[in-house]
Amino acid sequence: MQCEYFGVCGSCRDYENGYEGQLEHKLSLVREMFAPFYQGEIAIARSSEEHYRSRAEFKIYHNDGVISYAMSRLDRQGAVMIDKCSIVSPVIASVMERLLIEVSDLELGYKLFGVDFLSASNGEVCVSMLYHRALDEEWKTKARVLQERLGVNIIGRSRKQKEVLSRDYITETLTISGEAYRYVHIENSFTQPNASVNEQMIEWSLAQLEGIGGDLLELYCGAGNFTIPFAKKFDRVLATEISKASISAAKQNMELNGVENIDFVRLSAEEFTQALDGVREFRRLEGLKVGDYRLKTLFVDPPRAGLGEEPCAFASRFDHLLYISCNPETLLRDLELLSKTHRVTAMAAFDQFPYTHHLEMGVKLTKRG
Repeated sequence: MQCEYFGVCGSCRDYENGYEGQLEHKLSLVREMFAPFYQGEIAIARSSEEHYRSRAEFKIYHNDGVISYAMSRLDRQGAVMIDKCSIVSPVIASVMERLLIEVSDLELGYKLFGVDFLSASNGEVCVSMLYHRALDEEWKTKARVLQERLGVNIIGRSRKQKEVLSRDYITETLTISGEAYRYVHIENSFTQPNASVNEQMIEWSLAQLEGIGGDLLELYCGAGNFTIPFAKKFDRVLATEISKASISAAKQNMELNGVENIDFVRLSAEEFTQALDGVREFRRLEGLKVGDYRLKTLFVDPPRAGLGEEPCAFASRFDHLLYISCNPETLLRDLELLSKTHRVTAMAAFDQFPYTHHLEMGVKLTKRG
């Protein structure tokens, strides 16, 4: 069957009015949720209705020697077999159809249990093939043939093993307010899955930072998705992230875009607070004088767990706070804390995942008084 929407049996079936109907349903919920903190207009970043996802992961199902793609049901009661998926990028959709035929011909399907796709707008694709077996020289030889036939970058993964046949990344170009930014996206690392909505999300965020100046602190910076464009709005940017791979990619992205006023540091939010307050010293900050920064603006894009009590207390020190959230429920919890010192001056909704209940949010807060 064809996967009309990511999830097959997802919440898209709850809406009778197509994309606009499901989006309005989600927006009505967040308007009600955040009414105690904000009654103004919520900016909306809409998604394309098809072929919007540049990153996708599929299970592989084996049945009497025939392999097919599969996805878990949302009720976790088994899986649904699919042969096409209309939400993935056109280049992923094309590779998907050809991949299973080639895998069968080359006998690469033995103990293959998953395939992950990562694509760029220029047609680059990384295909990660996941196995329940060790990958030997015979696998490499056949996988190189597959790579050549499909014109993609193949990565093989099994327990404690990663085989990169050419490269394990793509280079994406995002257009932000008419300007092109280039990013290295590494397979098996977090990247924004909906490129068009991501562009809108960065543009909205840039508009909220207009005219503030000084220096910026960013927590949870990832590979610099927001950091790189933000650098033009501030004298200096100090950005932290706990993932070593993400920090490495962020530094590479800074060089790709000719940006020089960012310091990327591998620290957690809690560790950075300790360093700023002089509670602890870190070798990872050697040569960097944190106290020299004029930090009056904070940007955060935390994981689904949100900030929590101690990070919110830290955030309350800043005059300006920009918060991107992938979970409205934890954002609401954090706003209850942040509203004691700040007021919400702008809000946005980003529909990264159409036809699901997910909705990402953006909030600008300004210190009271």
